[in-house]
Parts: sequence; structure tokens; C-alpha cells
Amino acid sequence: MRLQGYQTQIQGVCSKLKLMAIVETNFKVGEMHAIITAPSFAVVKAVQNINNCPLPSRIFQGRQAILDKMHQFFNTDSGNQHIYVLYGLGGAGKTQIALKFIEQSSFSNVFLLDTSKVETIDTGLKGIAVSKSAGDSAQDALMWLQSNDNNWLLFFDNADDPKINLNDFLPKCSHGNIIITSRNPELRSYGAHTLVSDMEEADAITLLLRRANKESSEENLKLATGIVKELYYLPLAIIQASAFISKSEDLKGYLALYHSNRARLLSEKAAQSHDDYAQTVFTTWQISFNQLSHLAATLLQLCSFLHYTGISEDMFSAASKYDFPSWSPPKEELQEPLEFLSHFVEPTTGEWNSLKFLDITNEIKAYSLISFDVKTKLFSIHPLVHAWSHSTLPDETPLQSWMSSILGMCITEIPDDEMELASVQLIPHIVLLEYGNPDRVADFRRAFWRIYYYTGKFKDAQAIAEQVLERSKFLLGDDHPDTLLAMHDLASTYFDLGEFQKAMKPMVLVLEKYTKLLGEDHPHTLSTMGNLASIYSKLGEFQKAKELEVLVLEKRTKLLGEDHPDTLLARNNLASTYHDLCEFQKAQELMVLVLEKHTKLLGEDHPRTLSVMGNLASIYFKLGEFQKAKELEILVLEKRTKLLGEDHPGTLLAMSNLARTYWELGKLQKAMELEVLVLEKRTKILGEDHPDTLLAMENLARTYSDLEEFQKEEELEVPLLEKRRKLLGVDHPETLTVMANLAVTHYTLGDLNKALGLEVEVLQKRRQLLGDKHPDTILAMENLEATYQGLSQQEEMEELEQLIEDTKKLLL
Repeated sequence: MRLQGYQTQIQGVCSKLKLMAIVETNFKVGEMHAIITAPSFAVVKAVQNINNCPLPSRIFQGRQAILDKMHQFFNTDSGNQHIYVLYGLGGAGKTQIALKFIEQSSFSNVFLLDTSKVETIDTGLKGIAVSKSAGDSAQDALMWLQSNDNNWLLFFDNADDPKINLNDFLPKCSHGNIIITSRNPELRSYGAHTLVSDMEEADAITLLLRRANKESSEENLKLATGIVKELYYLPLAIIQASAFISKSEDLKGYLALYHSNRARLLSEKAAQSHDDYAQTVFTTWQISFNQLSHLAATLLQLCSFLHYTGISEDMFSAASKYDFPSWSPPKEELQEPLEFLSHFVEPTTGEWNSLKFLDITNEIKAYSLISFDVKTKLFSIHPLVHAWSHSTLPDETPLQSWMSSILGMCITEIPDDEMELASVQLIPHIVLLEYGNPDRVADFRRAFWRIYYYTGKFKDAQAIAEQVLERSKFLLGDDHPDTLLAMHDLASTYFDLGEFQKAMKPMVLVLEKYTKLLGEDHPHTLSTMGNLASIYSKLGEFQKAKELEVLVLEKRTKLLGEDHPDTLLARNNLASTYHDLCEFQKAQELMVLVLEKHTKLLGEDHPRTLSVMGNLASIYFKLGEFQKAKELEILVLEKRTKLLGEDHPGTLLAMSNLARTYWELGKLQKAMELEVLVLEKRTKILGEDHPDTLLAMENLARTYSDLEEFQKEEELEVPLLEKRRKLLGVDHPETLTVMANLAVTHYTLGDLNKALGLEVEVLQKRRQLLGDKHPDTILAMENLEATYQGLSQQEEMEELEQLIEDTKKLLL
């Protein structure tokens, strides 16, 4: 019996020694501390390790909002097991927050498990069973947790592997506490959760200076602010930067070094550490990247060539529908990007399969390497991850060319009436890849011209349009449809740059060739005819514009029907010309009808609907119905700001129109505030010579006049008149308006001789261009009469007074 007892004891010791061997074999330093259990003769020490988690970093900083939320959650007696998930990007500080919370709390037992692998979880649970004399298996540990002690805490650290079903290791009971840290957002389903992302700026600055051993002087605070902004407030990146600064003792020079050596600095482990985290910023993400499938890794790398926000599935799905128009690259030049897209396309139907795309993006999301906004349906990448992903690419990679082609194919498939909104979403990606470069493998220059054009970046659009036209003439000849399309694009760009004379010549040529080659009823011919009419309007040749627009409307109504978008556009353009001809009642009748149809067919938020709404507001303004105009203009401004952004030309137009209406309603301060903003933005975006910039100058000058800030008014009107004469010519109506306004300003400031010279010229040209009966001609007469009176030129004054009286009699 005694021998049998010894044998039993020996078996028990061997069992525990075997367990110890398992633990040592499977021990691996993870994101923090793994549990190491000891053999039976050292159980007390094992319990201390299990019950006493490592302390948080000695330089732990901030995160108080998350800690407060956790304390509130765990202190609430819900009658259920408390489970809290901290999830987010590697290096964001999830483990440190958990350790800080544990340090501040008073749980009866704390068990820390390395959850990076099934084996380490199993080993850790076995250690709990041994320490509590509950057995020697993971199941024994779970049974002990389920049946003992309501206030234990089980800490699953580094639960990053999406293939591990964590539910298999959770105690099945209604008591106890669990904290999980993970890169996988899917684990949110286990309980309460918080996304751990970037630090607050103040906390990030304090952490940097504290770890770098630098005092909080005014200069150091300013330097630290710049550094943490550049590091996007990511805790691990800040720790690495501060460690380097501590070693180099050069806070001031860090950013310059970082800009030229980012990959090295974010991959370098500090010799002296304040915690047990084994990875650097870049290496912690590399571990996640290595777990991705080839397709998921390729998609992430492709997205690294886009802007880090505003990435959509639609970019890829639209590209998959590319139908190879004549002016875009052929199929043989696009084999590789098309092969990539084919993974998400049904082979039998050719339809895009969103579920396949979702599977791949979910794989990337599982490691928090990409995020998805459910409301906007857009993906985003942390800026540092975005930069790091380039380091995963070989020096020579075709992926940039692939992404360029995918975007080019996507843009090609976007209809014109959707381009304004789509271009706002796509322009950050286009600018980042510098798609104006003509040396791309696949030539999508015309597609990229569309983006620059519809976002109002007309100078960039001009450069691309000129390249496309030159190449098309060389390869295809002057009369080829693609050459004519390129010429039309360039003329449209000149138009929006305000270079109306330059726009007219190629547009006339295109219209002649389209009429000859395609016939006068072809959509291309009619579109060109409408655009030429718009040029005539801008040049003040309203009668020519009207004749063309009446013809376009007749043909489009006959060929397409009254409700077709192109017919509605023709009706809108004719109404605008009636507006320019001061036939406001006709303009209103047409525009009201167009707005009704656009709202019904396209919805009230569509860019075309908003344009028509703005045009109708302008007509109401001319009819003196300023309240109606204001209501529409406020709505247009709100919607355009939301849809297009506050710097878009359409938004600035809406802002300018609302300011004009405020001016008419006597709300001069409101008008001035908007006009100053419009002038600043237009000068910056369009340049100081653009017609829209000049219009903004004119409007602000007028408001200064009404606010009796005449010196400011004159400072704007003098250069404005010079620019109008140069760009539009001395006979243009807008030039004459500025000339008349400046004359009044000179008069008000007492410079009557300066006023006289301008007023004589204005009257002469208005009589010649508009006739004696036009309201603007009569106004010019009255202004000149007042100046003659001020200069005591009695004879000239009386002669002009008689002319005014005779003219007004003819109008009765």
C-alpha cells in the first residue's frame, strides 16, 4: 500500500512537471505578458503571477474617458457576466489601458492570458487550474471559474486571430469579469466595447515630452505639437519618437529626420523601454499583414495609392463595368487590373459580387488595417498605416499603374449628370497619384480631365485637355470624332477659365465639323450648339445665344421628349438667356417648369436640380421678389456645401448669390461677410483674373459703398476696371458697369473730373450698344448730369437734362 501511494505521488509530480514543460515550450512574448505557471513545489509564486497583473507603463498618459467608461460598466451590478472589449489598431494602447484599469480596480483574482494562439490560451487556463488546485486542464479552469468567486477578472490579451473562436474559452456563467483586447472589431459582439484609436492632442504632447525627458517650455510644446500631429497621435509611434529624441537629445530636428527616414524610425525598437511591448509601429502591422490572403493584401496595397479617406467599393465595381470607348485604352493594355477585378465579378453573368468584396474587406478589417463607416459606406485607412503599406511593396511595383487604370475605368463609366458629385469624392485620389502625368502605362487622360473639370480645377484641366488634343491630332487626324471631342473639352475648359474668345474659336470649328459629319440633329451637334450659345451669352451677344438655344430646344423636344434631361438643360439655358435679355417673366415661366421636372426626375439634392433652383432664385431677384430668392438661395447653399464642400465653384456661386440678396434686403453686414469669404476663396482657387473672382470683387465693392467705406470700394474698383478692359474689352456690358460704379465712387470721394471722364465714356457706349431707351443708358445720363452739375457745367447739364426728359416721355 505504501509503495502504491508513492507511485501515485510520483505520477502527480510527473504530471505537473509535464505541464511545466508544456508552458515553457509554448511561452512566447506577445503584446504584453503571458501567464507562466510553475510546478507544484512553487504554487505560491504562480498564484502571485496570476493574481498580480504587470503594472501599466510608468509613463502611461491620458485615456481617462475610456477608463471612466470601463469603471462605470464594471461597477454596475447587472446580474450578468461583465465583458468589455477594447479593440483597434495595433500600437493604439489597448493593453496599456486594460492594465491601467486593473491597477485602479480591486478584483479578487486577476488572470492574464496570452490569446494570440489557441495553444497559449489553453496553457494559460491550465495554469489557472493548477494554481487553484482544481485540476490540470483548461476545462478544469473553466469549471473553477464557473463555480467559484464572483469577482474574478479574466483578461484575454491580444485576441487578434479572427480564426480563433473565443467563445470556446469563455466561462459559461452569469458572474465574473472579462476584458478582451483585440485588433478585430468583430469581437465587439461579446459585450460592451470601445474603439481605441489616437490620443487626445494634449495627452499626446505630455507623453512625448515626458518620455523624451524634455521640459514643457513654450518652444518645446510647439515642437511637440508638430511631431504628434505628424504621427497622428498614435501612442506607439509617439513612444518610439520620444525614445529616439531622448537618445539624440534633438527635439527640434526630429521632424526633418522623420520626413526623410520615416520607415526606419517607425521600425526601430528603443533600447530602454517602459513596458514589455515587443513590437515597433511598422513591425506590429507587418505581423497582421502577413496573415492576410494574397487578394486581401493586394487590395490593401492598391488602396495605399489612394487618399487614406473616402475609399469606396463603387470605385472598383464601376471599373469592372468598363466598356472600352474609343478614346480610352483598349483591353490589351489593362489585363492585370482587369484580372484583379475579375475576382469580384461573377464569371457567368459579369455582374459585380459585393459579397466577395465584403469577404476580402472584412479580412482586412479583422486586423483594424482598414475601417468602414456604415453611414457613408466609405473605407478609410489610418494615415500611418497608409504610409506603412508602401513599405510592404517591392521597389518596382505595377500596383500604382493598376490603381491608376482602375480609377480611369471607374471615371469613364460615370454619366455626365453624376460627375459633379462623383468628382468631389474622387479628386483627392486623383491629386495624390498626379494623374496629369502623360507617362502612365494606360492613357486615361481624358477621364482625369473630367475630374479636374467638374471640381473647378480648370488650370489642371486645361493642361490635360491640351495634351489629349495634341495626341489625338497626331494619331487620328483633325476630323476624327475623338479629336473633335478633345477640342470640345478644351473649349469648355477655356470657357470656365473665363477665356471666352479663346473658347469660341474651337467651339465654332467643332460645331461646323459635327454638323457636316454627324448632321444637325446628332446629340454631339446639339450639345456643341448649346455650349456655343453659352459662350455668346458670356460675350454679351445675347441675341445670337437666344437663336441657337431656341433651335436646340426645338430639336431636343422633338427627338428626346419634354422630360429628357438634355431637353430640360436646353430649356434652362434658354431661360437664362431670357434673364440676360431682361425678359424676366419669360425666364420665370420656363425655369419654374424646369425646376418641377428636375425635382421629380432627379430629386431635390441632385446638382442639376440645385443649379436650376439657383437660376430661379436669380430670376426672382431680378423680379424684386427678394424673400423668395433668399429662401431658395439658403437652401441651395446648405445643400451644395454638404454635397460639394465649401470650396467648390458651385458652392461659392450659391454663397455669392445669397450675399447679393442679403444686400438687396439691407442686411449689409451679412452680405459683406459672405462676399469677403467668396473673394478670398475664388482668388485662391481660380486666380485673380478669373471672371468669377472679378465678379466677387465687384459685389464686395458695391457693399463697401453702401457701408460708406468708399476708400475700400475704390481700392477694389480701380484694378477691377483694368482687368475687365483687358479680359472682356471696353464695350462689354460688365466693363461698362464697373466703369459706371467707379465713376460714382470718384464722385463720392470728390474726384469729379475722374468721374466725368468715365461717365462720358459709359454713356457714349451704352447709347451705341443699348439705345437711348434702355434703363442702363438712362441711368448713365442721370449720373453724368449730376457730375456736370457738381462741376458747374450748366450748358452741358441742361442739354443732358432735356435728353433725359425726352427719352422718358417716349417710354410712357
